[in-house]
Amino acid sequence: MIGPPRLVIFDCDGVLVDSERIAVRVDALVLADLGWPLGEAEIVERFVGRPDEYMVAEIEARLGRRLPEDWEEPYRYLYREAFEAELRPVEGVVEALDGIDAMGLPACVASSGTHAKMRQTLGLTGLYGRFEGRVFSSSEVEGGKPAPDLFLHAAERMGMAPASCAVVEDSFWGVEAARAAGMRAFGYAGGLTSASRLEGTNTVVFKDMRELPALLGDVVADVVATTARER
Repeated sequence: MIGPPRLVIFDCDGVLVDSERIAVRVDALVLADLGWPLGEAEIVERFVGRPDEYMVAEIEARLGRRLPEDWEEPYRYLYREAFEAELRPVEGVVEALDGIDAMGLPACVASSGTHAKMRQTLGLTGLYGRFEGRVFSSSEVEGGKPAPDLFLHAAERMGMAPASCAVVEDSFWGVEAARAAGMRAFGYAGGLTSASRLEGTNTVVFKDMRELPALLGDVVADVVATTARER
């Protein structure tokens, strides 16, 4: 049985930092230049929430050739300049983090992005200091989302049982990974993924990040009340 949340695990892109819209726009330019033009909606469907290695493998399969190891170098400046000019925290997330702190719930980050990317994006938005030492990347585990490996790794490193963890995600693949890990998912539908794509077992879907502390509190109260009734 999934218990009351004792640890909140945040995805990064689209949950803490409002980077997905920026990245998808640049992804479309990069993919077109490589020879695989895709619309932004299809990029969201195929790649948002998945590790970089998955995207590279899909590009290579589509093009029928291996990409050179330094294939990203000509494009890095596009992401860097766009992030430096436009990147902001997700609306309401600072208030949500303050509320979670006030509840006494520890929090960490577990993302498909690399550590270097998270240092950049969380740093640009002033959020890195809130999670320093508690940031985990899919590069540390064997299977990326939707496999549960990353969330299980984060829980282990934070000393929590999976059933005591709540995962905040904004992608279909992310909520699938949370459920596979035996954790409760909070699906943020204020980004690029529709609420219907996030719905499922042990998942709370919401659209305003400011609601998150209260939603966590409601789950705690519900689990406690249910446990009391069953005794």
